[in-house]
Amino acid sequence: MTQAIIFDMDGTLFQTNLILEPALEATFNKLRSENLWKGATPIEQYREIMGVPLPIVWETLCPMHSLETRNQSNEWFQQELIVQIKSGNGALYHEVEDTMKLLAMKYPLYVASNGEMAYLQAIIEHYQLNRFIQKVYSIECISSNNKSDLVQWIIKENHITKGYVIGDRSSDFKAAKDNQLTSIGVRFDFAQESELELANYVVTSFKEILTIV
Repeated sequence: MTQAIIFDMDGTLFQTNLILEPALEATFNKLRSENLWKGATPIEQYREIMGVPLPIVWETLCPMHSLETRNQSNEWFQQELIVQIKSGNGALYHEVEDTMKLLAMKYPLYVASNGEMAYLQAIIEHYQLNRFIQKVYSIECISSNNKSDLVQWIIKENHITKGYVIGDRSSDFKAAKDNQLTSIGVRFDFAQESELELANYVVTSFKEILTIV
């Protein structure tokens, strides 16, 4: 029997809120320079949908734009996020490293994220999370853009029979339920109370996870 822990990245391990605003602002500045956007950058709107697959992000933020423009916007955004990470402007949540170090002694750890692989890899490399994490899985791995399917992929590839999905949004908790795993919600920046109600457990600090698993 293989028991494992699967983590979300944004808003769970990584404080995406620290780099979100400057990266999004830079992206919309480029759109404005191309006369493709007028008005303020929709930062609050993005905060509300944080954690959904990127195609949905750009459909929501730029509903009147062409698919080509949305794809270009996403490329600019990904580039800006990576610049912010490499510049040291982001951060892991408090106690993440110490907690993951202890967890990795007992369980294989994985990441399942709706983020793109280049972005995820930038976080992994900058914070040397490969010390603890066996493998990172991006939603790019599957065609459905469904986190439940991504977690199913991880389970099959790593012969997982039992474990936990730890995240902050409903897609994480649904992925756990759909795959007969236990969900732990983190009450951090992007978490919403109505969605946390779907989790089997909820923690307010990362080290609390040790009392559950």
